[in-house]
Amino acid sequence: MKLDILAFGAHPDDVELGCGGSIALSIKQGKKVGVIDLTEGELGTRGNKKIRLEEVKKASSVLGLSYRHNLKFRDGFFINDEKHQLSIISLLRELRPEIVLCNAISDRHIDHSRASKLVSDSCFLSGLSKIQSKSKNGDNQISWRPLKIYHYIQWDDLTPDFVVNISKTIDVKIEAISKYKSQFYNPDSKEKSTPISSKNFFDSIKYRALNLGRLVGVEAGEGFTVERYLAVNSFDNLI
Repeated sequence: MKLDILAFGAHPDDVELGCGGSIALSIKQGKKVGVIDLTEGELGTRGNKKIRLEEVKKASSVLGLSYRHNLKFRDGFFINDEKHQLSIISLLRELRPEIVLCNAISDRHIDHSRASKLVSDSCFLSGLSKIQSKSKNGDNQISWRPLKIYHYIQWDDLTPDFVVNISKTIDVKIEAISKYKSQFYNPDSKEKSTPISSKNFFDSIKYRALNLGRLVGVEAGEGFTVERYLAVNSFDNLI
């Protein structure tokens, strides 16, 4: 399977929160999109691995993903080393995405910036032909480097380098996020409260999108940061 876009998240629900609207929009435009979760989110205060897996399936169905996989790295303790890089490189070479979306370059949760750097480094290394990797069938893989790497924005209010117009898919984003019932606002839950289980946080998902939309003259938007300058062929490419 070759994907157009491959999104990475340190935890299940990172991708839905950070770029769910952009993913849903891309799929509506005919793109093949996949998601790779690095961990099972096993250190999360609320819920457990089994519940999160069920939630992932529901959220993936809402978005219409072509592919989703969990690498089962250790939540909170994965590192940016050769072993973890090779796991990602193998998938990059298998799925050959043109665009990679990954965690925020800086954020409250330490896994987010760590995942951001790990995925970015792996994308570069994946293009080096002298680094060997194997497919699931044991065949030698051909090098592959994504053309573009974009970082979505998470807890911290980072300044975006560009904003995607998700006016047509903001409701899909919210619906996908709502499938993670164990993690987010639920007035009937008896579990311990967390920073992301408050009503304020859940409400902020939409009002942040609406505010970004306001700033660029559309209804709703998602912001991204880049590692290198964006280029356009003409002013007509800008809205």
